[in-house]
Amino acid sequence: MRQSIRSLLAFGLLLLLSAATIARELPDFTELSAQNSPAVVNISTQHKLQVSDSDGKKSVPERFSIPGVPENSPFHEFFRHFLEKDNPRKQQPPRRGGQSLGSGFIISEDGYILTNHHVVRGADEIEVRLNDRRYFAAKIIGSDEASDVALIKIEANDLPTVKIGKSSAVKVGEWVLAIGSPFGFDYSVTAGIVSAKGRNLPSENYVPFIQTDVAINPGNSGGPLFNLDGEVVGINSQIYSRTGGFMGLSFAIPIELAMNVVDQLKESGSVARGYLGVLIQNVDRNLAESFGLPQPTGALISKVLPDTPAEEANLQAGDIILTFNGAKIHDSNALPPMVGATRVNETVQLGILRHGKKMEVPVKIAQLPTDSKQAGRTGVDVLGLHVVDLTEAVRKKAKVKEGGAWVRQVKKGPAREAGLRRGDIIRMYDGQQVQDAKDFAEKVKASQGKKSVAVLIQRQGEPMFLALRPGGEKP
Repeated sequence: MRQSIRSLLAFGLLLLLSAATIARELPDFTELSAQNSPAVVNISTQHKLQVSDSDGKKSVPERFSIPGVPENSPFHEFFRHFLEKDNPRKQQPPRRGGQSLGSGFIISEDGYILTNHHVVRGADEIEVRLNDRRYFAAKIIGSDEASDVALIKIEANDLPTVKIGKSSAVKVGEWVLAIGSPFGFDYSVTAGIVSAKGRNLPSENYVPFIQTDVAINPGNSGGPLFNLDGEVVGINSQIYSRTGGFMGLSFAIPIELAMNVVDQLKESGSVARGYLGVLIQNVDRNLAESFGLPQPTGALISKVLPDTPAEEANLQAGDIILTFNGAKIHDSNALPPMVGATRVNETVQLGILRHGKKMEVPVKIAQLPTDSKQAGRTGVDVLGLHVVDLTEAVRKKAKVKEGGAWVRQVKKGPAREAGLRRGDIIRMYDGQQVQDAKDFAEKVKASQGKKSVAVLIQRQGEPMFLALRPGGEKP
């Protein structure tokens, strides 16, 4: 009996010691949070939303914002359609203010603040609230949609600032911490680990995201991601979600990329990106075998665009880009961020495989054209949509083998009223397969005069039919 009691006491002591050991090994975020919270700000924006014209007719806003509800949430679509229905009383004022919430962080004592482009996009007024409850009006210095980075400024001095770190030094499995205002709850702190690095999302070609499992929700956007040394290593930007809320996948913009954008925005108000001028695809196991590669790697050139740096350097369809200035290209997704981050007119060395032989090719990088056709993605504007051809990266992520047109932008028009939104892939229109962006435009033109047309789209991997009125007639 005494022996049993001694065994139980020993086991209990062992459990207590184990728990204490585990507690000591877990990081303590209290000091990090206290030191950095003063440099994190809450950002609110005001948008003027068109509700009705003077004659009472409905007018849909260019950008519709619902506080605390992300655009990729099904609730956003529900509320948008509900609020955009004709008001039977027709007594609403012609315009009203809409508000969106986000986060940011101070990077200089004289009031420069870093946040996301989508936090301040289309804002008529921007208000910044500091940790000490002071309020300031902010102005946009510059904003870059491609990287989702924006630089704003308030008129103040001697402000607390964050310490800028290096995302390149971040390791998978490392602890990180986020400070922001999810759903408007100021200065909320969440922690997790780095899940992966260099993630490329279907709609983002130039940002190698840091993936974490830190709980990020609407309102966290634009807030800082810290390492355990209290250095900012990223800007919390996106989540993957089927519900609109956190589901364990968060994505942050690497801080080096963001600071490069900041420098350009300060200098010129815009961002210049490098441009190579090729269409690329991944090398799978079968292609690797056919090209004589021991394993799938590199970016396979499927097309060299005319009047581009690639054509000048005599790159050819069938070349496989293995290295970029000495850095290995593991797959096609790795190449665009490297090219985009390269300074315009800089000469880089491409390591390629051509007809079984490795060689080095110098290429002088040009500036990325703003015209989507020049950039290699044929774009058309129709029904209030800007649609482009699918890149190989988008096809792979969406598992679309052929055909389709990707919705890049949605403006006021019949398509928006039907419920289409950015990121949708249009697969069928009026019972016919859509081959590409140009084919979609032709099918829309042929359908003029019809009251309603069925459109099959793919959204977050799921098919969905929508009823669209090509002429914009309302029921």
